[in-house]
Amino acid sequence: MTAKCETERLALRLRVQAVRMVHAVNASHIGACLSIADILAVLYGRLLRVDPAQPDWPLRDRFILSKGHAAAILYAALAERGFLGEAELEEYCRPGARLTGHVSHYVPGVEVSTGSLGHGLSVGCGMALAGKREGRDYRVFVLLSDGELDEGSNWEPILFAAHHGLDNLVAVVDHNRLQGFGAVEDVLDLEPLAAKWEAFGWKTAELDGHDHESLLSTLGRLPLAAGRPSVIVAHTVKGKGVGYMEDSLAWHYKSPNGEQLQEALDEIRHAA
Repeated sequence: MTAKCETERLALRLRVQAVRMVHAVNASHIGACLSIADILAVLYGRLLRVDPAQPDWPLRDRFILSKGHAAAILYAALAERGFLGEAELEEYCRPGARLTGHVSHYVPGVEVSTGSLGHGLSVGCGMALAGKREGRDYRVFVLLSDGELDEGSNWEPILFAAHHGLDNLVAVVDHNRLQGFGAVEDVLDLEPLAAKWEAFGWKTAELDGHDHESLLSTLGRLPLAAGRPSVIVAHTVKGKGVGYMEDSLAWHYKSPNGEQLQEALDEIRHAA
């Protein structure tokens, strides 16, 4: 089986788990989970240098899900990689569980709790700078939402990373063009998005965030330029993989009922 086929199948499994988890507790953010399934599948399936037996291994690659509301699908990816048992996914968002509705650092494999938007990239900059100063060759990946870039706190680390030449830092923007209360272009227009990052000193690449060949090729040749941080603007579809959820703002907060759950699972499994 090719690397592309492996990661595509992994992405389908992640989608199945995330839909089930959100439905079981009537939770939110399934649209935000589904738009990053392919990105997480490529990272956790092929590219991240991590060791589930040593979650704090000093030479591990660091991954930060700055859009921490998409916790369900990250937990599913961590279970697939062996950081936790699959059975624990059933505890998602339940009272007393460590799999909280926004990403929790109490979960093995999670670097930092996230959910208050606009902070993940600053933490990632600190990790990347520490790696440079300590002479360690790990990489730091930060996955952000496009709506999250409304937060001014992002633009300070964007400046900082370029100034310090953090070419061990990679930002991935989940550019699905929808945020909690509307279309990104209506709430606060970000365009030209890639050009903004480039003007701040980053090396940019744009791609289809659901195309595994493009993801594997681009993420597999990092850094994009020596001495410069890299940003991947991944064009995605909110709710990708479930037709009635795709590109629909409603599924930022809605949870599928029993009938909708079955329809979603049937569609995802049919894609396999």
